[in-house]
Amino acid sequence: MTAITQTLTILTSPDWVDYELLDSGGGFKLERLGPHRLSRPEAEAIWRPALNVKEWNNTAAHFVPSPEENGGHWQLDKPLPERWPLEYKGIRFWVRTSASRHLGVFPEQASQWDWIEEQIQTANHPLKVLNLFGYTGLVSLAAARAGAQVTHVDASRKSILWAQENQALSELSDRPIRWIVDDALKFVQREGRRGIKYDGIILDPPKFGRGPKGEVWEFYKLLPELLEACRQVVSPQPRFIVLTAYAVKASALTLATALEEMMRAWPGSVTAGEIALQESSAHRLLSTSIFARWQSTRGKHD
Repeated sequence: MTAITQTLTILTSPDWVDYELLDSGGGFKLERLGPHRLSRPEAEAIWRPALNVKEWNNTAAHFVPSPEENGGHWQLDKPLPERWPLEYKGIRFWVRTSASRHLGVFPEQASQWDWIEEQIQTANHPLKVLNLFGYTGLVSLAAARAGAQVTHVDASRKSILWAQENQALSELSDRPIRWIVDDALKFVQREGRRGIKYDGIILDPPKFGRGPKGEVWEFYKLLPELLEACRQVVSPQPRFIVLTAYAVKASALTLATALEEMMRAWPGSVTAGEIALQESSAHRLLSTSIFARWQSTRGKHD
């Protein structure tokens, strides 16, 4: 009953004020986050930078990668606060340099936040939404602000605390969000045994990760099992499913096919493609991830 679109879609997030991709190239990206400029590795940036070396050297910090795949450290070039706030359409959150190159936000995902808010706002009843691998909670905040009851799951207690700080900063502490520190697959399997159902599910799994009790997550090995577990907790009239993947050797078509199989019993359509950031210098598109999302076709207000 679910149909896959024949055209792959490129999603961008043009509405940012506090974030800007200034340039990219040579395996790095140059970004502005609020008042601070930073550079960090980006494997997709295989072209030459558009800006000169002086511009690239004018940073508050840059990430120095190590020979290991995910290793490295931040090196400060100017005084930089431990953390500082950013905002996107009223969602406020903290960013900070950490032990990895990540900063607490994936700016390219803003287009997904907007789409998910729209799905929730146009429903004629409050939705129950499950956010797996939820990180610092920005999409959970967007969903809760739109009126959903959100269950946010992440294996990192540090990320959950960060997300709760973002909730307070956004003045959304009164919104119904359950913050769960757990292994995503185990949690969904338990929800299935309990008979708990969700109208919307958001999945942003890493290539590799570990649960709070040392559980190993491997994308290719466990994603089919996770999608089957998610199918068991889909409500009788689901609204949406969103699946994003980073740094994996898969295509958007692969994700679309997986969602089509998962949601075959429900009337809907699958859109798939790439998520990208657009430079403010050369206006090139920098692909950051692939996505697929399922949307109900029962009617706009069902």
